[in-house]
Amino acid sequence: MHFEGQNIAIIGGGESGVGAAILANKMGANVFVSDAGLLKENYKSELQQLNVEYEESGHDLDRILKANLVIKSPGIPNTAAVIQSCNVNSVNVISEIEFAAKFTKAKKICITGSNGKTTTTMLVYHIFKNAGIEVSFAGNVGKSFARQVASIEPAYFIIELSSFQLDDIQDFRADISILLNITPDHLDRYENNLSLYADSKMRITKNQSASDWFIYNADDQIIDEKMSQMELPMRLAGFSLKNPQNIGGYSISDQLIINIKEQLSMSIHDLALKGKHNTQNSLAAGIAARIVEIRKDIVRQSLEDFVNVEHRLEFVAKVNGIEFINDSKATNINSTWFALESMEKPTIWIVGGVDKGNDYNELLPLVDEKVKAIICLGENNDKIKEAFCDKVETLVEARSAVEAVAYAYRLARKDESVLLSPACASFDLFDSYEDRGNQFKQAVRML
Repeated sequence: MHFEGQNIAIIGGGESGVGAAILANKMGANVFVSDAGLLKENYKSELQQLNVEYEESGHDLDRILKANLVIKSPGIPNTAAVIQSCNVNSVNVISEIEFAAKFTKAKKICITGSNGKTTTTMLVYHIFKNAGIEVSFAGNVGKSFARQVASIEPAYFIIELSSFQLDDIQDFRADISILLNITPDHLDRYENNLSLYADSKMRITKNQSASDWFIYNADDQIIDEKMSQMELPMRLAGFSLKNPQNIGGYSISDQLIINIKEQLSMSIHDLALKGKHNTQNSLAAGIAARIVEIRKDIVRQSLEDFVNVEHRLEFVAKVNGIEFINDSKATNINSTWFALESMEKPTIWIVGGVDKGNDYNELLPLVDEKVKAIICLGENNDKIKEAFCDKVETLVEARSAVEAVAYAYRLARKDESVLLSPACASFDLFDSYEDRGNQFKQAVRML
C-alpha cells in the first residue's frame, strides 16, 4: 500500500479518526482531520505533535473533495452531507477499520452483537494472553484499530466491531468472526427496521473464505433466518443453551461443553461470569480459543479466573451485607434484561437516563420476580414510572448518583443487592456511561 505523498482527509476527530490520522501520517500521507464538532484537548495535542492539520466546528468541503482518499469515523452516518458530497464527487470513502487492516499481517478475531461484545472481546483476549500468545484488543473497545496497527504487530488482534463499523466494510476480512446475538438497538440509524440492522451485523462474515470460521448464536432466530438466506463458505461453529452442537459449544444441565477437535467440559458454576448471557459469551470465547488450538486446561482456567470489564455487572462493594453492582454500560433494554436475569437476591434497581425508544414491557416478568424497589435516575422518568409504578411498592426519583445510592442504601436490607442498570443512555445527567458508573462507584465508597 503506497500512501506516500497522497492527500488523506479524515472525517471525525475522536479515537477512531485520530487513530487513522496517526497511521496515515506514519505511512507518509498528507493528513487533514475535519470534525463538525469540537475536538477533545488530548486529541488536539496528539495531532499538533504530529504536525497534522485539523479543523473543528465544520467541514472545509473543497479541501476534503480534493483528497485521494477519505477515511470516515463510524459515528458518522453515510447520510451525512459531507459523505454524500464525497459520493457525488466520486471520492473514495473507507472506514478506519478498513484502512487499518491494509497495514497488518496479524490474524483478526472479530466480535459483534447487540450485547456482550466488550465482555467477549476481553474474555478472548484474556484466554489468548494466558496461553502466551502475542495479542492485542482494539476497535470499539480500548484504542482504535488504526492506532494499534500504527504501533504494534501482534500475532492476533481481537476486534470489537459495532454495526456502524461493519456498515463500511469493503475488503476487510475476519479470520474468525463471532456474532453473539441480534436484538433491537440503534434502530434510528436503520430506518427503524430490525432486518436492516440484522443485515449490518451479518456483514461480519463478509469476505470470509473456506479456511475461516464463523461462531454464531444457534439459539437466535434472527441470526438463523439471515444465515438461511446466505451462502456461507466458511466453517461454522454454533453455540447453544438448548441443543448439543457437534461442532461448536453448548450448555445443558449445568455443564459447558465445547466440541472443537477434542471435547472440553466444565461446570457452569466454575465460570467467572454468571448469568445465561455470560454462559453464551464464555462459549463463544472458548470456541474461538479451541479453534486456534489453545490447550483445554488454559481455556478452562481462563474462563474461571476472568475479571469482568468495568461498568458491566461490575461488583463494587458490600456494605453492611448489601451488594452494590455497577452495570452502567447497560444502555438498552436487552442489556438490562440480562443484568436482572442474573440477579440472585432481592434487588433495588437504579434505572433511567435518555430513553432510546425503550419498551419496558419486556422487563415486567423479571421486575415481578427480582425487584423490590426502583430508583429512577434521569431528567424525565415518566415512561419508567408508568411502566412499573404498580409493580413495586417503592419507586423514587433521584437527580444524582449520590442521591440514588443514598436512597438505595436506605431501601436495601442485608443479603440484598443494589443494581445500577439504566437501560438508557447517560447524557441527561452524566458525560458518558463511564462517568455515570464512576460517580455511582464513588457514591458507594462514601457510604
